[in-house]
Amino acid sequence: MSRRMAPLDRRLFLRYGTAASSAVCVPALYSPGVFADELTQTPGMTEGPFYPDKMPLDTDNDLLIIGDKINPSVGEVTHLTGRVLSPSGQPVRNALVEIWQCDNNGAYIHSRSGNGDKRDGNFQGYGRFLTDSKGQYYFRTIKPVPYPGRTPHIHFAVSKGKNRLLTTQMLINGHPQNERDGVFRDITDLKIRQAVLVDFKPLEKSTIGELAAHFEMVLGTTPEDTTHG
Repeated sequence: MSRRMAPLDRRLFLRYGTAASSAVCVPALYSPGVFADELTQTPGMTEGPFYPDKMPLDTDNDLLIIGDKINPSVGEVTHLTGRVLSPSGQPVRNALVEIWQCDNNGAYIHSRSGNGDKRDGNFQGYGRFLTDSKGQYYFRTIKPVPYPGRTPHIHFAVSKGKNRLLTTQMLINGHPQNERDGVFRDITDLKIRQAVLVDFKPLEKSTIGELAAHFEMVLGTTPEDTTHG
């Protein structure tokens, strides 16, 4: 794990987390369990072939800057926030949230990415974050772009201890390629489909065109249910 992870997590979360959540009109926090019947479980989706086969040296939550490099990666800067919730609506704290995605050229950091020769060497491609007491996480990354055969998406994994609790993907709400995407079309329930579609909106007061996105994940089981499995 990156030597910068702990201080960077806190600094970026405090600086951008609240503003990014506000920009996408996140519903007000509610008492855990009050709306449990209304929560829709986030569907599991394939991990895909490009989960990193070799972890980058930097695995923090800022995917735009690698280590001590000065040059940032190319793409639409996005402040990605969210929460991890149990089926009853309880926030899941200290859950490890991982994301991985292709760069602005459509290349993953995986060694078998089809167009690795075009890879943006300044894009981290993978990040991780431990949720806080409210189940919240934060990443600074780029708005996902399409690559051959897939609509734009970001891969997510949620783990607690040694247990993988959820593997899913986040898609751009309203993107024209969604309905032609085979992975997305495997989800036939319209309500469940909505659970993985996310709006990307301008970040309030940003002078450089940054975006904000918010993705809440509702687990199908509580972490305690998996500790003895």
